[in-house]
Amino acid sequence: MRILVVEDETLLAATLVRGLTEEGFRVSSVGDGTAGLEQALTGEFDVIVLDIMLPGLNGYNVVRELRAAQVWTPILMLTAKDGEYDQADAFDFGADDYLTKPFSFVVLIARLRALERRGAPARPVILSCGDLALDPLRHKVSVRGAEVTLTPREYGFLHFLMKRRDAAVSKGEILRGVWDEHHEGSENVVEVYAGYLRRKLDGSTARIVTVRGHGYRLEASGRGSG
Repeated sequence: MRILVVEDETLLAATLVRGLTEEGFRVSSVGDGTAGLEQALTGEFDVIVLDIMLPGLNGYNVVRELRAAQVWTPILMLTAKDGEYDQADAFDFGADDYLTKPFSFVVLIARLRALERRGAPARPVILSCGDLALDPLRHKVSVRGAEVTLTPREYGFLHFLMKRRDAAVSKGEILRGVWDEHHEGSENVVEVYAGYLRRKLDGSTARIVTVRGHGYRLEASGRGSG
């Protein structure tokens, strides 16, 4: 298996190259996102190990550029951050797996072999609801072809609803899926962001409907109000 390591921490990069080589992998290593993207675009690698916090292009942008170029090499992201929202961002941009530093080298090897067996992922399907479209590959939202600018949190909220189109989801489910498993703030923040999205999607046939006593549902217009 040929692996590309994109990691700017010199000691960690050297440790990864040495350890992976000893395990029988063929390893190339670069220390910034721009060089990583250039190497990855060749399509010569079986798996890419990619840090998120990189000089040049960060890991999220590297993933986005690769998927936009239709390079579907499996990507395992590394980060010193810890939080479900960071993981959700990685997956939304097109990553296939995620490890938080510090991590077990044994677990890393197991994840890499699993990604190799799984092979290159299929191109993400554009999600739609009425005239609203969400492209997970390019991280873009549009209404009748016109792009809608959303904050990362608004995008995450909308993506969560679109993946569950026509299903009622509770505020607790939304908090766990979009904010954090251990979010301790008020559920009112969900109402606030629902309001933000409604204003930005005003005029779309897609509607965020309030399910009283429960949460919200995304549906195409013409089926009730909330």
